[in-house]
Amino acid sequence: MADGLNVGCKPREELHKLVTALRARLQLDLELNRAIPASYLKKGEGVKKVCLPERGQNRTEPAVGPGQSLPDVRATLGDCQRCPLCKTRTNLVFGEGNIQAGVVFVGEAPGADEDMQGRPFVGKAGQLLTRIIVAMGLQRQDVYICNILKCRPPGNRNPKPEEIAACEPFLIRQLQAIGPKVICALGTFAAHALLKTDVPISLLRGRFHSYQGIPLMPTYHPAYLLRNPGAKKQVWEDVQQVMKAL
Repeated sequence: MADGLNVGCKPREELHKLVTALRARLQLDLELNRAIPASYLKKGEGVKKVCLPERGQNRTEPAVGPGQSLPDVRATLGDCQRCPLCKTRTNLVFGEGNIQAGVVFVGEAPGADEDMQGRPFVGKAGQLLTRIIVAMGLQRQDVYICNILKCRPPGNRNPKPEEIAACEPFLIRQLQAIGPKVICALGTFAAHALLKTDVPISLLRGRFHSYQGIPLMPTYHPAYLLRNPGAKKQVWEDVQQVMKAL
């Protein structure tokens, strides 16, 4: 208890940031008529009424609104301090590629190489993803690549629900700005976080699902393919369906 008292207002500041992030996510859910994901609620709790400020009232930052361009979304994200990952990141990794791409590849979170360079999928897994994109008859500059989280979790651990709550509104606005024909979710966690399910990716892959009204194809993460080359056949089957959708 003594240590906790000595840090002054730090716990209060962290709580304020978390509440701000959750408010933004809940506001976005209400705007899009989406249900609150059950994963954000503790077992046994129901959905409680949340009183949110009216648009333009008691807001400490601009709203992430529909109709924004990618530069607008990036500007609103700013030097993001919405969750504790801001303290451990080297660079924020927003995303890169064609702002009118037909396909958007969405991963889980930046890794060490991405954190250092501020670019998505630039390590060994990213190099494999580039080869997959080329095999599709495209180049990296033809597609858009991003992650659910814009900051690297320490030790590449799985993202926490409150971190997803802080970041996903910006992913949604990225997708709205791009307007892709299809999304390719890379890896188990990305698929689970976007589809709000815990169904194994081995059962999710191979068929289209829907995210924000956009067809979504889950497939194995390139990092998984580096460890399990035998799964490349399934990934190629998945991206062939993506190619047909394009």
